[in-house]
Amino acid sequence: MNLKNLLADRVTAIEASGIRKIFDLAASVKDAVNLSIGQPDFDVPDPIKEAAIDAIRAGFNRYTPSAGIPELRALVLDHAQQIHSVRPEDCIVTSGTSGGLTLAFLALLNPGDEVLIPDPYFVSYKHLATMCGARAVLYNTYPHFRVTAAEIERRITPRCKAIVAMSPGNPTGACLNDGEKQDLADLARARGLILISDEIYELFSYSGKTERSLGVYYPEGTLAVGGLSKTLAMTGWRLGWVTGPKFLTEEMLKLQQFTFVSANSSAQRAALGAFKLDLSPYVADYKKKRDRMLSGLRAAGYICEEPGGAFYLFPRVPERYKCGQEFVEAAVAHRLLLVPGHVFSASDKHFRISYAASDRTLEEALKIFQDMNK
Repeated sequence: MNLKNLLADRVTAIEASGIRKIFDLAASVKDAVNLSIGQPDFDVPDPIKEAAIDAIRAGFNRYTPSAGIPELRALVLDHAQQIHSVRPEDCIVTSGTSGGLTLAFLALLNPGDEVLIPDPYFVSYKHLATMCGARAVLYNTYPHFRVTAAEIERRITPRCKAIVAMSPGNPTGACLNDGEKQDLADLARARGLILISDEIYELFSYSGKTERSLGVYYPEGTLAVGGLSKTLAMTGWRLGWVTGPKFLTEEMLKLQQFTFVSANSSAQRAALGAFKLDLSPYVADYKKKRDRMLSGLRAAGYICEEPGGAFYLFPRVPERYKCGQEFVEAAVAHRLLLVPGHVFSASDKHFRISYAASDRTLEEALKIFQDMNK
């Protein structure tokens, strides 16, 4: 008897993360120049560390309410009102942004339903739909990674429940402008769809103005997913949140009670001081990294759109290489770790760079990029 035959269809339909494969590969490449993983190269700020230590020592180690501690939920709503001038109806604290996205998909999608996601997309979106027995339908943003309501509308069917958007985006770093956000909100409202807005990189915007939440434009139908993993380098702390209409967050909360139970208790307590920190020096530093990498890549002959936020570049593969996978395999031979475009897209003509790395690492990477495109 082959016990593997007992595996659920949802498992066999999902491939292992291409990003995690590169992460594991890093351990076997000597002196790797690693631009594959999307996590900040700075450490968690000391005040947050100390607050977590204090919380642990004070005995704040037990379950919290499944929705999160009231003080943090209130702070998240206050933060949204302060930067967006619109206060969401409700907030639940989740086990990272991934936890929030998982709950959102589970609360909305039945087997056979459809959810619209951008191409390129963050890797989780497609597979979360599969976990629900639903189908992820791609809407095209190539070649400039722009979202147009017309492109999305022609892909809406009676099975469609939701549209996913991300600004700033991963893997492209693209940011939706105000007009694109308004058009997207108007379309969702007119067609009776939910918007799932992934806003984990909201503070890493290089335009000089605050990145506005999609919830500003469509508060009654937008789930905005955020957290501190990227802005405060708390990737391992697994702390996020979802804001939006209460009829949705209440259903997500029921699912949380029987899955994640609650987010990390000491991390929640530590996060109470997060919104007081000045993150502008980090953002300014990452803008410099973006500009240096972009100018260096273009000087070496690479075609690359300028990202408006996050800490990623998504250049085209040079013509001498057949696809992103071939280019990334060649890069590994030069000790350079990247992620091929097919991990994020139906196409494999690009590759992703995370410039969340030291300046020394970035300069070394640029030399390798130059050598690979001579």
